Amino acid sequence: MNGLMVLSDHMEDVESLATKALLTRAGFQISSVNLAGKSVVTAHYGSTVEVDFTEIKSIDSYDFLIIPGGPYVAQTVDQDTSIKALARLFHQQGKWIAAICAGPRFLLQENLIDGDYTAYPGSEKDGQKGQYLPLEKAVIDFPFITARSAGSVYEFVFAIIKTFQGDEALAAFKDQIKY
Repeated sequence: MNGLMVLSDHMEDVESLATKALLTRAGFQISSVNLAGKSVVTAHYGSTVEVDFTEIKSIDSYDFLIIPGGPYVAQTVDQDTSIKALARLFHQQGKWIAAICAGPRFLLQENLIDGDYTAYPGSEKDGQKGQYLPLEKAVIDFPFITARSAGSVYEFVFAIIKTFQGDEALAAFKDQIKY
């Protein structure tokens, strides 16, 4: 399975870096992109990351999109066109989108989510449709996987693994990492 992760300055370190590391460990191929054209981004707590791409020519080779949260969301979501456009493209092609913490705000502002979801508290203000589940750590409701916060990274990753690899693979992964 191939995933594309959007990396932005001031993204939440754990939501992006741990998600990518855990999914890679589970056998996924995760590529990263910065849609502002930066080849190196600095996460909120100072981690610097070199991205794989600064533009996407085609999403055909990707099975799903990952949108981490972090302070950048509040700073950019209302004016954003890039992340929302990429999410719309994945959605139009019936591909999965996984978003954590404030990341679902991009999807909510585009009215893409109309089923169950979770997100960082307060993010639901952007939702015009859908059922916000504030106490859930992660929610799978095709074509979205959403998670509440940095404290839900493991549940977020587990939901992605379950969706693409199934319950047996998830159980084996949990055993491998001694969860």
